[in-house]
Amino acid sequence: MSEAPCATLPPLDCDLLVIGSGAAGLACAVTAAWHGLKVIVVEKDSTFGGASAWSGGWMWVPGNPLARRAGIDEDPQQPRTYLKHELAERYDAARIDALLDNGPQMVAFFEQHTALQFVDGNGIPDIHGQVPGAGIEGHQVIAAPYDARAIGPLLSRLRRTLRETSFMGMPIMAGADLGAFLSMTRSFKSLRHVAKRFLRHLRDLALHGRAMHLVNGVALIGRLAKSAQDLGVSLLESTPARSLLRDEHGVRGALVETPQGLREIRARRGVLLAAGGFAHDPARRQALLPRAPGPDEHLALPPLSCAGDGIRLGESAGAVLVTDLASPMAWAPVSRVPHADGSIGHFPHIIDRAKPGLIGVLANGKRFVNEADGYYDYTAAMLETVPAGEEVASWLICDHRFQRRYGLGYARPFPLPVAPLVRSGYLQRADSIEALAQRCGIDPQGLATTVQQFNQHARQGQDPEFGRGSTPYNRKQGDALYPGPNPCVAPIQQGPFYAVKVLPGSFGSFAGLKTNPQAQVLDQAGAAIPGLYAAGTDMASVMGGFYPSGGINLGPAMTFGYIAGRHAAGISAPEVILPQTPRPGEIPDSSARGPS
Repeated sequence: MSEAPCATLPPLDCDLLVIGSGAAGLACAVTAAWHGLKVIVVEKDSTFGGASAWSGGWMWVPGNPLARRAGIDEDPQQPRTYLKHELAERYDAARIDALLDNGPQMVAFFEQHTALQFVDGNGIPDIHGQVPGAGIEGHQVIAAPYDARAIGPLLSRLRRTLRETSFMGMPIMAGADLGAFLSMTRSFKSLRHVAKRFLRHLRDLALHGRAMHLVNGVALIGRLAKSAQDLGVSLLESTPARSLLRDEHGVRGALVETPQGLREIRARRGVLLAAGGFAHDPARRQALLPRAPGPDEHLALPPLSCAGDGIRLGESAGAVLVTDLASPMAWAPVSRVPHADGSIGHFPHIIDRAKPGLIGVLANGKRFVNEADGYYDYTAAMLETVPAGEEVASWLICDHRFQRRYGLGYARPFPLPVAPLVRSGYLQRADSIEALAQRCGIDPQGLATTVQQFNQHARQGQDPEFGRGSTPYNRKQGDALYPGPNPCVAPIQQGPFYAVKVLPGSFGSFAGLKTNPQAQVLDQAGAAIPGLYAAGTDMASVMGGFYPSGGINLGPAMTFGYIAGRHAAGISAPEVILPQTPRPGEIPDSSARGPS
C-alpha cells in the first residue's frame, strides 16, 4: 500500500468502496450490491444524499421504459442527432453511446429489483426545440413520491429538502404537484389538492417533526438509501476520505477519518469517486470560473461539503481534470435570501422566469436573453453580456399581478404575505418602474424604455426581440391557464412593481475527472487507472459542459453509477430485463440479489 497517515482503528474489508452518497454513489452501491459485491459507502457530511437530495430529481433518460409503456417509441438516433448538434466538437461518441444505451437499462433495473420506482415526465421537451433531433416527449423520469415511514430509522440520517425550495419543510413535487400550488387560486381542483397536501404535512409535523411525504431529490435519495440498506450496504456518515490506498495493481481502498479515528478501508474491486465535484472549492473556482468570482459572487447550490475532495483524490492517483468544456459549471440563476435567523440562503430561479409578465434586465435596464429558455442559458447570457469590470448581476422585474399569482423567487404567491421580504431587502418594491429602477441601481430611463417596448408587443402575446414562447420548452414552462395567445408573455403594467436581484450560481461543477465509457478514471496517457471509477460531478460532464435538457446532471449520474457498479462486479453483458413491470403501489423485493 502507498504511504499514508497511520490508521488508529482496525481495517475494514469490502469489494467496492464508494466515496459520496448522492445519486451517483448510491446508484453504484445498490447496483454492485445486487450483483453480489460487499459495498461500503462513506460520506463526508453528517447526512446522506449530497446535492442530489436538494435537486428537483429529474433524470434525462431517452428511451426509458416508462416512455415505451406510454407508447412513445423514439428512434434511438434522435437523441444522438440532438446531442451532436448541441455538443458539436465536444460530442464524445463512446460515452454518449454508453449513456444512451445503458440509461433505459438502468431505469428498468431499479424498477424491477429495488425500492426505486419512477414517474414519467413524458410531456417535458428538450430545451432547444429549434435544434435538429430535439425531443418533445419521453425523455424524463423522476423518482416516485415516497412515504418516509418505509425508510425506518435510516430516515434521520438522510438530508432534508433545501429550505428555500420547500414550504414549512414540505417539499413540492416538480410537475403537476407544483402546478397545483401555482394555480390554486384559479382552480378548485388545484385548491383541493393543495389543501390535502398541506393538511397531511401539518399532521406529519405534529407526529414526526418533519415532512414524511418525500418527493423530488429527497424521494430519490430515500429510495436509493433504503435499497442500499436492504442489500446490506454499509453506510458510514461523517467519514471523509483522506487518501487513496494503492499497490502495484492499482487503487485498492482509502484511508478515511471516522468519528473514532483514522481507518483503512480495503476494497478488492476498487473505489468509486462520487463526492460531489468542486462547487465549494475556492481555489478551483478561482482558477476555472470566468470573471474570477470571489466567494460571494457565485452562489453554488450544492452543500458546502461538495468541495473537490473526490477530484483531489483522483489527481493523487494520476487522474486528469478535464477543463476544456463549454462551461466549468452547471449554471443557474440564483438569488440570495436573507433569513430572519441571520443565515443566508440561495434560491434557484427555475420556474418564475417563463411565466407571463416578467422580464430580466441588466444594470442598463435592457433585456439580454429569452427569459423562458433554460436556467443555464439565462446565466450564461448574463456572464457573456455584462461588460468587463461590472458586477455580473441581473434583475427579474414583474408587476403586482404577477407576484401575487406566481410568486417571484423566494417571495411566494398569494395568500402568503410579501411585506416581510420587502422589509428584509430580498424584494425591491415601488409604485413606478422608474422608482423601482432607482431602488435597484438600474438605469431608470433604460428600464422604462424596455418595459414600454416590451408591453407594446406583449399585449399581442409577441416578443420579437427574443422570441419568448417560441419553443415547446418555453411553452411548457409558461402558464397553460393564461388566457392570452402566448403562455410566456404578458405586459408588466399593474403597480406596485417588484424586482429581485439574481447572481450567477450553479447546480454543481461540469469540470471533472476524465473517464471512459465504463466510468473508469483515465491517466495522462488515456489508460484506465485500475480500480478507480468516477461518476456524478466528480466525472467530467458527458455533455461537454453544455445543458441541452433538464435532468442532464442526474440522468448521467445514475447511469454511470449503474455502469460502474456492474463493471466492478465483472458484469459486461447487457442486463436481462424481465417483461413484466411492478403493479401500481407494489415495491419490489430489493433483497433478491442477482449473480455474484
